Amino acid sequence: MRLFSPRERPSSWRDQRATTRHAWAVPFIAVEWCWEWLAYFLSNWKFLEVLEYLSSLSILVAVIFYFSESGDRAKQRHYQAWQVINTAQGKGGSGGRLEALQELNSDGVPLVGVDVSGAYLQGIRLAGSKLVRCNFSAADARDGDFQSTDFADADLRAANFRYGNFSKTSFQRAQLDNADLVGTHLSAADFSGATLANADLRDANLSDIQWRGIASIKSANIHGVKNPPDGFVAWALQNGAIDTEPESDLK
Repeated sequence: MRLFSPRERPSSWRDQRATTRHAWAVPFIAVEWCWEWLAYFLSNWKFLEVLEYLSSLSILVAVIFYFSESGDRAKQRHYQAWQVINTAQGKGGSGGRLEALQELNSDGVPLVGVDVSGAYLQGIRLAGSKLVRCNFSAADARDGDFQSTDFADADLRAANFRYGNFSKTSFQRAQLDNADLVGTHLSAADFSGATLANADLRDANLSDIQWRGIASIKSANIHGVKNPPDGFVAWALQNGAIDTEPESDLK
């Protein structure tokens, strides 16, 4: 903020004129002398000082309003993100849904019941998200990060989750039939009540998974699974799973 201080009173025109040696310089000196007097009067005008204070105060008020309205701006962003997701529902491609989902999740917004079936979401990052009762059926979410995500009661049928990270994820009662889980990291995942019929689990990391409550694993391919818990492979094969290495991997 500028601090106003009164200026010294300028000399009279007679004294100013007396210091001018050249006649051609008189007009220039006169203009300068007029500006000096104007500056002198303005420096003693308290109204300008008041305006300076008001200008500083207006900046402070603007900052206060900016932070006080941050919640409304966040709500507007969330509304726009949901609009993107809902508008593209049932369509292929991303349609901006990948960015919208990540933004909502980063702001801690639950994604309960979201429908992104058939969407292209490769590389999506939704660690720690709440995706209860969501629909990811036939979605392409390869290389995604779903660590510690809650997929309880979700529809994940025929989804492509290859090489994704699902450590400590909850799949309680989720439908994973025909899902592509090749090379996924599933350590400590909870499959209580989940169905995995025809799922492709080849080369998946199954360390410490909760598997005893799996509802169905019929025809699921468990070839090459890594770190399976004790008893899992024998149980899976007894309940219809297969251990087959395809001649060609066309997925």
